[in-house]
Amino acid sequence: MALIKSISGIRGTIGGAPGDGLSPLDIVKFTAAYATFIRKTTTKDSNVIVVGRDARLSGEMVSGIVVSTLCGMGFDVVNIGLATTPTTEIAVTEENACGGIIITASHNPTQWNALKLLNEEGEFLNDVQGKEVLKIANDESFDFATVFELGKEEKNTTYGRKHIEKVLELDLVDKEAIQQAGLTVAVDAVNSVGGIVIPQLLKALGVKEVIELNCEATGKFAHTPEPIPENLTQIGNLMKEGKADVGFVVDPDVDRLAIVMENGEMFVEEYTLVSIADYVLSKTPGSTVSNLSSSRALKDVTEKHGCSYSASAVGEVNVTTKMKATNAVIGGEGNGGVIYPASHYGRDALVGVALFLTLLAKSGKKVSELKAGYPQYAIAKNKIELTPDIDVDGILKEVKKRFSNEKITDIDGVKIDFPESWVHLRKSNTEPIIRIYSEASTLEEAEQLSEKIKTIISEMCK
Repeated sequence: MALIKSISGIRGTIGGAPGDGLSPLDIVKFTAAYATFIRKTTTKDSNVIVVGRDARLSGEMVSGIVVSTLCGMGFDVVNIGLATTPTTEIAVTEENACGGIIITASHNPTQWNALKLLNEEGEFLNDVQGKEVLKIANDESFDFATVFELGKEEKNTTYGRKHIEKVLELDLVDKEAIQQAGLTVAVDAVNSVGGIVIPQLLKALGVKEVIELNCEATGKFAHTPEPIPENLTQIGNLMKEGKADVGFVVDPDVDRLAIVMENGEMFVEEYTLVSIADYVLSKTPGSTVSNLSSSRALKDVTEKHGCSYSASAVGEVNVTTKMKATNAVIGGEGNGGVIYPASHYGRDALVGVALFLTLLAKSGKKVSELKAGYPQYAIAKNKIELTPDIDVDGILKEVKKRFSNEKITDIDGVKIDFPESWVHLRKSNTEPIIRIYSEASTLEEAEQLSEKIKTIISEMCK
């Protein structure tokens, strides 16, 4: 059993003793703490909190507890039922709500679930806000409503359709071009909410034929749900047979988008954002943002368009904060998370699908041909495990000193930029681990750079 509390919410495996797994008691305590925080900080005169969930097996149970607890805290709840993370974010602003809770463990396996917390703008809580919720939960400093102040629940299952309509209304989404291209699209939605909304979106966009894989929202994941190559052999094999022009894969809450090329090879998640940014910048020049662990290809593409790129600390809220500060027209994360402010400030696979299909249709190229036109990099993701007594901050400080002649960024761990490569070191918040991401022209070179850094750290530890 596992229970992880962080500024972004609470997540854990279902079952076990309170404080061990994600038990009903933990759900009540954390929901009540969030409600207390919202009551103290909201600027809205609304008394509404939106609740949405993905299709995982524990979702209905967790949702029932969350909704009842919010009503017990005196809030009215708009329960939008099965909904993607970006759909729930949109619903918060549409309902003029003072917050929202998304019940999803994102790409975690079936036994996990989580509460992700939104502010009144439909965006994730920042570091300070998240820590305040954790403190309230730890202190159990919340009071439930009297019988005369209890909230009520309203169910509204229309937001999936509303989300699709908003995507279709975006200026850079060209439904006519997509329809004329006569595309066949395969989609793997891992049997979660993407299986409902992505096929509906594709048909609304005018896609000629949609091939559905794992699109029954049963919560019985057909494969490990994280959309990375080793988990996507089914759609990869289908694409190799030449049955579709492009394949889309989403995670259980549909905020990440992976693309499979017509030859069955992965487009690579990093290039979801890169390709979409290339299209957006060609129409609406402006600045871009991604996090420190994302591919340098976005910076290259941005500068090709004569625009400026900025990097943020890892984490969606950090990306959106930087995007607002730089007035970015597009941004996101290298895990397939596209954030398009013309829609809303949140990772949104629906927006990603629509913009990518527009790019593909207008280009007249195959997906593999599009990919070949972008700067080619490869990222290696590694970690080094340390003993609990080792000063991880001290290690990072020493690494920074050793590479002081290179370009160093230290807003989130230590990132070292070399002329043709980079390496980013971040410490885990829960384990004595340093995560090491490295990028170079080839995967072999990226792995070699990572091994070099691991050797240096090992020597320091001795």
